[in-house]
Amino acid sequence: MKQIFNIDGMTCQGCRSSVENALNTFDKVTNAIVDLDKKEAIVASESKISKSEIQTIIGKKYTVSEKTTVHSGLPDAEEKSTLKQLYPLFLIFGFITTASILIHTNPWSISEFMLTFMGLFYVVFSFFKLLDIKGFATSFAMYDPVAKKIYKYGLIYPFIELCLGVFFLMRIQTSVALVFTLIILGITTIGVTKSLINKQAIQCACLGSVLNLPMTKATFIENTIMIVMAVFMLIDMF
Repeated sequence: MKQIFNIDGMTCQGCRSSVENALNTFDKVTNAIVDLDKKEAIVASESKISKSEIQTIIGKKYTVSEKTTVHSGLPDAEEKSTLKQLYPLFLIFGFITTASILIHTNPWSISEFMLTFMGLFYVVFSFFKLLDIKGFATSFAMYDPVAKKIYKYGLIYPFIELCLGVFFLMRIQTSVALVFTLIILGITTIGVTKSLINKQAIQCACLGSVLNLPMTKATFIENTIMIVMAVFMLIDMF
């Protein structure tokens, strides 16, 4: 499950880091990310953690109040089904795939289709991330190994995707773009895999923080498709 706590009293990145490290040492916490600007902590755990427990962990220097709680587990009548939650992701994938096919129908070229698909994928997905870049960075740091250690990586990640998208669509340095795709998506996929294995109830950041998507196997499949395409294209080139 995921809980969000307001943390008052943080004044700098040192405070943020101190609170985050304290939360992540607590045995009930599977992962915790602290946002200095929003003055909040997103805490993932297998069972609910009380406000008083959080207060004890981080000390009297800061004041804690629970903002909201998101439960995970078996869906009930009030919860959206996973398929309904993932509908925006499937819809976007459908549009990108259809557009890529139509562009290269005559003459058909699997290589050109893949480059266009990857280009549109990056441009569209970076757009949603840029709508709330700080919110994306916070969600992304919940599972990406690099973003967990380097918060600023999450802030520049949407721009990396945008550049890669332009490279693919303009057919500029495609081999370099393919290598970068393998690196950044490979790292993210490792984090996604660990989250799925640990059954962490965290938000998928693939479409930023604007759309609240659950971390599911669909996220793993999405990254795997891009990685397979990148490998295929590199083999085809060399």
